[in-house]
Amino acid sequence: MTTDSLLEALDPEQREAAETLLGPVCILAGAGTGKTRTVTHRIAYGIGAGYYTASRVMALTYTNRAAGELRARLRQLGIVGASVKTFHAAALAQLQYFWPQFAGIPAPMVIDSKSKIIAQAAESLKLKFDTASVRDIAAEIEWRKYSMLSLDDYEKVAGSRGIVGGLSAEMNVKLQRAYEETKVSLNRLDWEDVLILNLGLLRAEPRALAHVHQQYRFFTVDEYQDISPLQHALLDAWLGDHNDICVVGDPNQTIYSFTGASSEYLRNFANRFEDTKVVQLTRNYRSTQEIVAFANRLTVKSSDMDPLESQGSLGLPPTIRSHATIAAEAKFVANQVAERLAQGAAAHEIAVLYRVNGQSEALENALGDLGIEYQVRGGERFFNRPEIQGAIQAIRAEAMSSSEKPLNQSVTDIARSFGWQLKAPSEPGAALDRWESLSSLIQIIDELPEGSNIVDFAKELEERQRSQHEPQKSAVTLATIHAAKGLEWDIVHIVGLNEGYLPISYAQTESEVAEELRLLYVGVTRAKKELTLNYPSSDIDGGRSRQGSRFLSLFKSRD
Repeated sequence: MTTDSLLEALDPEQREAAETLLGPVCILAGAGTGKTRTVTHRIAYGIGAGYYTASRVMALTYTNRAAGELRARLRQLGIVGASVKTFHAAALAQLQYFWPQFAGIPAPMVIDSKSKIIAQAAESLKLKFDTASVRDIAAEIEWRKYSMLSLDDYEKVAGSRGIVGGLSAEMNVKLQRAYEETKVSLNRLDWEDVLILNLGLLRAEPRALAHVHQQYRFFTVDEYQDISPLQHALLDAWLGDHNDICVVGDPNQTIYSFTGASSEYLRNFANRFEDTKVVQLTRNYRSTQEIVAFANRLTVKSSDMDPLESQGSLGLPPTIRSHATIAAEAKFVANQVAERLAQGAAAHEIAVLYRVNGQSEALENALGDLGIEYQVRGGERFFNRPEIQGAIQAIRAEAMSSSEKPLNQSVTDIARSFGWQLKAPSEPGAALDRWESLSSLIQIIDELPEGSNIVDFAKELEERQRSQHEPQKSAVTLATIHAAKGLEWDIVHIVGLNEGYLPISYAQTESEVAEELRLLYVGVTRAKKELTLNYPSSDIDGGRSRQGSRFLSLFKSRD
């Protein structure tokens, strides 16, 4: 693709952002407005036009999936060599590089999960917790660290944080101290420590900081509305005295304040950097006019963003449905899914979204009763499956053997050795799951540039495995709205729109309720063609009644 054609592929606002290559740039990108397209074309245009050297570009994301998608898009535009990582991956790479130089020993290992160390710390204090409490305590530890509070600082505010894991403020602080002591005794880090230690090292070692400044000069930060004080401090260290930074965000999609994130950095960006170029992307290419109009009813009039403008067809009006019970709601949604599948809809283009993980059980049962394949987002990792691990090892071996077989033949032959066949098994179960996994592996070939060989494929799998950039499975998706952010489907059902769920029961303050409203906005804007909002009137037949969400009133006609 030529440099000029990179710009021709963009709309006027996207092009304006892509042409502003130097100095501070703030892209306010509404849902479905092509922010990834804009960012990738901006980077590719900057490199193609000679403004950037690829090796000095750092693009930062919040999820491995987003980083993987950004890398793949850049590669399709012919760009290699730019660094595209999550904050954590970038910080870990630097920590592992600098730690041996300045500490004389390898950097400590990073734990996969806090739960085991929390359990050990709790045992030392003769405490026991259920899974939900451990999850709440882990979240509180993350909030403290992302907010850059020492344990002594946290102790001063612990009383205002409410009950965490059923503990008093005093016991909460004791447990967090025990957690830190246990972690240190095991010579382990959690992911927040990676950011903290990397920041501390760069501040303490001028040579390390100078190395980073020499290596990276041009920064792009995605989802800037959800940056935490800790991430922001690290970004400042990386940026140094330069101002060649492009941030991308949407204040209407700020949904991670509970982790310590703050949209104020996005709102105040233009005040911090002189001569900031601010570009708004409001042309929505994802959803129908009906869905976009529906979503616009959820945005606050004083928002920093203009309303979305659908570029799509009129489409079907979204529907709101009440159901007698949770089971009745799940059955209705499952029947709707079955009907669309029978009409030819693709399973991977349908999603059912909810507020908390526990709401998936009734949906799993209802879909299972109808024999509908589904995947719970956040379940078993694709690259952790035995057949995929085995196939990747075989692909690496084939790549090292200098095979001259066509890529498709090499990969399908390897897949067949693990039980894959052209036709899918007729019965659900382990055999079908294995077939679908191997089929997804084969389909990655279609995403590679034309002329790729087995060596290119092996490198692609290595990169995807590292970033957990997983292929799409042909199944209906079940996910929390938080987990659905950044994704889209043709057909979306949102369930459990009740008081106590959305907004969640512990959202009491005005700002907490406002964040729940933004969460619903994120859910609504995941839908491209069809959207239904559902809520049960009670848990079970004869059970206590449930009130529909206060947010439902916003969908009534406005003057």
